[in-house]
Amino acid sequence: MVVSLHSHSGQFCLHAHGNLEDVVLKAIEKGFKVYGLSEHVPRSRAQDLYPEESHLTPQDTYNTFVEFYRTARHLQSKYESQIQLLVGLETEWIHSGTLSELQALVQAYPVDYMVGSVHHVNTVPIDYDTGLYAKAVEAAQQSSLEGLFRDYFDQQHSMLAALKPLVVGHFDLVRIFAPAGFELSAEVWDKIRRNVALIVEYGGLVELNSRAWKKGLRGAYPQADIIEYMKTQDVKFTLSDDSHGPNDVGMHYDKLMAYVHEMGLHGRIFYPERTAASSVVVARLDTAST
Repeated sequence: MVVSLHSHSGQFCLHAHGNLEDVVLKAIEKGFKVYGLSEHVPRSRAQDLYPEESHLTPQDTYNTFVEFYRTARHLQSKYESQIQLLVGLETEWIHSGTLSELQALVQAYPVDYMVGSVHHVNTVPIDYDTGLYAKAVEAAQQSSLEGLFRDYFDQQHSMLAALKPLVVGHFDLVRIFAPAGFELSAEVWDKIRRNVALIVEYGGLVELNSRAWKKGLRGAYPQADIIEYMKTQDVKFTLSDDSHGPNDVGMHYDKLMAYVHEMGLHGRIFYPERTAASSVVVARLDTAST
């Protein structure tokens, strides 16, 4: 049973590549049984567009999401005999109105699940490049890396509390451009423990995200120190390739499954699946057969 719950395509995301249907066909070719389609949600302000979106308006991003939703639902039906596709979305947390906007979006376009992610801290993208990461550090508490980590986990907590996403996306993304050897402070660990407690309380799944290796990190998101703590709290995990096109489908899954073994996560991997009534239930993944 091969599962991924986090993906993008160039058809609906300008920093990805390829068409959404090609992503689905590649997942079928690679033997995935459950694959999540989770495009980014629209932005409501021009200043929140990424550099490659400078020619777009916020309304363009809304229209793109609507087209993604319709296309994903069509593909879900078209390929239902070959693969179980789940139609989802990946959240943002950018400004004070973001979470209420998301709640309105999912009322208009109900999804099978959400990937709960934070990509901006104090409105600045942290995962685009090192230059913007440096700006995010400057915008953080005391213009420090420590402050960036504190702010990130505070914003993540707000997102988790408001949306309760089934899948928690790249839990420690804030580490993406941090210097090697940067130590998490006691205060940051307090925020991590608080966020983990909330995830456990509402029943979320923390994704083991293999894209971290493409970004040069030593392990999948979350990194090993956080996983060790999560294990003590009986966190449930799931798997994601965070693909950005058909060539990324199943990317580094050999390393990911080795990571599952190394971290002792047997019996702790779960995934959502749709029932005959189109509701979503969570099942345990047999990692011995993957």
